[in-house]
Amino acid sequence: MLRKLLIGTMLGSALTAGYAASTYAAGGSVEVLHWWTSGGEAAALDVLKKKLESQGVTWKDMPVAGGGGEAAMTALRARVTAGDPPTAVQALGFDITDWAKQGVVGDLGEVADKEGWDKVVPTALQNFAKHDGKWIAAPVNVHSTNWVWISKKALDAAGGKTPENWDELIAVLDKMKANGITPLAHGGQAWQDATIFDAVVLSLGTDFYKSSMIDNDPAALGGEKMVEAFDRMAKLKSYVDKDFSGRDWNLASAMVIEGKAGMQMMGDWAKGEFLKAGQKPGSDFVCIRFPGTQGSVTFNSDMFMMFKVGDDKKAAQLTMASDIESPDFQSSFNVVKGSVPARTDVPDTAFDDCGKKGIKDLAEANSSGKLFGSMAHGYAVPAAVKNAMYDVITRHFNGELDSKAAAAALVEAVAAAKG
Repeated sequence: MLRKLLIGTMLGSALTAGYAASTYAAGGSVEVLHWWTSGGEAAALDVLKKKLESQGVTWKDMPVAGGGGEAAMTALRARVTAGDPPTAVQALGFDITDWAKQGVVGDLGEVADKEGWDKVVPTALQNFAKHDGKWIAAPVNVHSTNWVWISKKALDAAGGKTPENWDELIAVLDKMKANGITPLAHGGQAWQDATIFDAVVLSLGTDFYKSSMIDNDPAALGGEKMVEAFDRMAKLKSYVDKDFSGRDWNLASAMVIEGKAGMQMMGDWAKGEFLKAGQKPGSDFVCIRFPGTQGSVTFNSDMFMMFKVGDDKKAAQLTMASDIESPDFQSSFNVVKGSVPARTDVPDTAFDDCGKKGIKDLAEANSSGKLFGSMAHGYAVPAAVKNAMYDVITRHFNGELDSKAAAAALVEAVAAAKG
């Protein structure tokens, strides 16, 4: 009950405190296509919805379930082809770039210039939120993907020490298995397999991650270290329950929350599920970087990409963009969502321990050159290459390829995807 009251207070305060007044609309409507359909995600999105409604802007919801966004992009293609795009669409990385190249996106320059987005949004995000120097999307957050979420009760029963390297991770998973619970909660969907793969590759070295996942160097993609990465994936598969295939990510989170599983390897959107269930970091669950990746961050950033709309809808669209980049919204939304702000000037005051760690880790990785776009979430390579990698990773995870064959297949798949 206390947690519900806290979330309610945060949602309410976002509507009344500190927002820069949006002067772009006193009405109108926005149609928003997104895939935030889980409990924690819906609670976070409600912050934005209520803010817009308080300004007289009607929110037309177009949710498309599917944690990785593939189904949403399919729905979007149908709408654009029909000549009827939504006002705003949740999108990631290279998907935004691909749409921009088709000449169908809007222009947020009026609000971005007025509010100085160039000065507060990290360059790594601007590389996708802008196209040909023009702002086309409003970054909502920064998610980092190399997290592990651990049941405190299960960890205590397994010795109480959080793992700091691969061997310690395996030791904890073995103890959890011996204690009679599923050690690793996971959903067998390609993007979820790839999320773990991202972290495994990163744990083998930042240079290796960059050369393989971002630069796609064939020597890195097919070498001995990649074989080792696939070996580690196979080891992790041995800790997953037999019913993992097709499970949505939030249901895997629920397994940890309910004490049926020991840990989940997932981006920080998972924290929203723990919070919505009334759990507290430190006492109910523990958040750590995937062992071997502390100091490095793989990220994605949810952005609302804006499409070309008629003059009758433009003002409401600009209001939405302004609200998204408001510092108070950035704080209120991300506290609930589990992510960190997409602006560098938002204080961490309202964030819990995991949120403060996320903000600190992001700043450190950004300054040290160890902030990398996530392959699994569309910020390292274009969609065609990402999907080719997905196929090989999932085939290996499902036992269709051994590790050496998977490394060789990865080289071939990436080469074919690049044409």
